[in-house]
Amino acid sequence: MNNILITGAASGIGAATARLFHQQGWQVGLLDINHQALAKLAGELGNVWHAALDVTDPAAVKVALADFCALHGGQLRLLFNSAGILQCGHFEDIELAEHARILQINVQGLLNMTHAAFPYLKVTPQAQVINMGSASGLYGVPHLASYSASKFAVRGLSEALDLEWAKHGIRVGDLMPPFVSTPMLNNQRFQAPVLRRLGVNLEAETVAQAAWAQTRSHAVHRPISWQFKLLYWSGQLTPVWLSRRIMAWLSREEFPGHL
Repeated sequence: MNNILITGAASGIGAATARLFHQQGWQVGLLDINHQALAKLAGELGNVWHAALDVTDPAAVKVALADFCALHGGQLRLLFNSAGILQCGHFEDIELAEHARILQINVQGLLNMTHAAFPYLKVTPQAQVINMGSASGLYGVPHLASYSASKFAVRGLSEALDLEWAKHGIRVGDLMPPFVSTPMLNNQRFQAPVLRRLGVNLEAETVAQAAWAQTRSHAVHRPISWQFKLLYWSGQLTPVWLSRRIMAWLSREEFPGHL
């Protein structure tokens, strides 16, 4: 029986992925720091296994993985690292502690989960890790500097581990969507210019479908939406200076009296 453990499962992409995989007959495990919302989703899915978890706590991460995998003969078919946070704004206006928190959750939390999951993945046929990447991991995005940096780290880790863990039969990849309509994005007080120009054209369910497709793929990166696929593949061919100019235009701020 296939099983999946999802971080950041209480809402947005994590919740949409939990619903989809549950519908497909997978055994689903839910992790999130928001226990109230998590318990509500677990009840909706038929009281599936769930636990409140701060992914930045390595000891708690190990306990959660051990508890879930003990129910499945010590095996883990799929780890989906979906937990993450975002704050849009001018770099200097965001408190240093918030920059650190973004990196702590988006990068260190992912490291904690993936490192602790290895023993269970190693003994599971067709084991896989799917990391929640982003279009902002392709080229640094102004007004999302720390978030963008965190997604560059996710991209690099996915590439490295997919090669390193191939000898164990473990596939590692990431999903790279542009802006997705989730509470994390919709509750932002600062609207980045790039967001206004590109728009928010994806729903969480579309990303969940991409996660499902990734389970049957050996691709390391999965760009999502035709708009970003075009940018992604053209970025493999165009020089860096052109990518920089495109991003500068997309992120240009407009001021009263200026065209």
